[in-house]
Amino acid sequence: MIKPTANTTLRKIPVVLITGFLGSGKTTLLNRLLTDGVKTAVVINEFGAEPVDQDLLQRQDAPLTVLSGGCLCCQVKGALAPTLKNLRMAWDGAQDKPFARVVIETSGIASPEPILDTLLRERWLAGRYRLQAVLATLAIPTAGEHLDRFPEAAAQVAWADRLLLTHADLATAGQQAELAQRLSTLAPATPTLTLQPGADLPEWILDFDAPLLRRLPDQTPISHEFRSLSLIFSAAPAWPQLESILSSLLANHPELLRIKGVVYVAGRTEPLAIQSAGPRLYPPAVLQTRDGDDGCGRLVFITSGDVGALAAELAETFDSGARIYR
Repeated sequence: MIKPTANTTLRKIPVVLITGFLGSGKTTLLNRLLTDGVKTAVVINEFGAEPVDQDLLQRQDAPLTVLSGGCLCCQVKGALAPTLKNLRMAWDGAQDKPFARVVIETSGIASPEPILDTLLRERWLAGRYRLQAVLATLAIPTAGEHLDRFPEAAAQVAWADRLLLTHADLATAGQQAELAQRLSTLAPATPTLTLQPGADLPEWILDFDAPLLRRLPDQTPISHEFRSLSLIFSAAPAWPQLESILSSLLANHPELLRIKGVVYVAGRTEPLAIQSAGPRLYPPAVLQTRDGDDGCGRLVFITSGDVGALAAELAETFDSGARIYR
């Protein structure tokens, strides 16, 4: 690696931070960004102990790091700086640069503040990376409730440079108007765009540099009562039966905020991507079979509050070979 001299100006690698509450479409946005032709290194933070988001990426050729088992605002914050340092040292030492930007996808329950704190306050990183944009996704049907209940959701909006509204096809006109009014108060100067499924992202989303001057956060993290369960199982029923099981869990456990994962079901060879947000279970998406797949299903359940009752029901519902991690 070439060491810079006093007269050498280091090239700063742009960083895009994707934030947004659980089920608001962060991974979908990441997949759309990865189609723009820019060589990208990806850092994904997952709250659950069993990472699944990397299996939902459509491109698998980008440098990828997964930080799991907590959110960047608490347990794994200390892992972010070493990850970025390792990426930068690999970049410095490569003749053919492996990436031109870094995209960080945060956990849905993370406030952006500690990530910004790491990027802007850590001198070694601040000299080698520049924050290009903070993009926040909001699911229109549930954003109002999340902003009311969870300070993390409000922090995501407050720190965003762009607000990207999702799930418009599932929202009523009243929900759209209510959210627009809410955002006009919380973030009146922040540009807002409603993302349409399948449409190209407009260039202006990233065609700017984030403000050089930002109010750096204090060191007091937001306390929360979020918990997660990770379920690994080798045999799943056919999709109609599994759909019934998951729908019943959502109906019986109001504390259950999010289900996501990849499963193999009876009668199919390809894995299915499973997603729920709030009480809504979305239709499964068929994924391509990948080398190294072990054929095990992995589901992550994120709750607000105690997970004891949910863990007990999962243990009763799935076969004895299933493993549950808290």
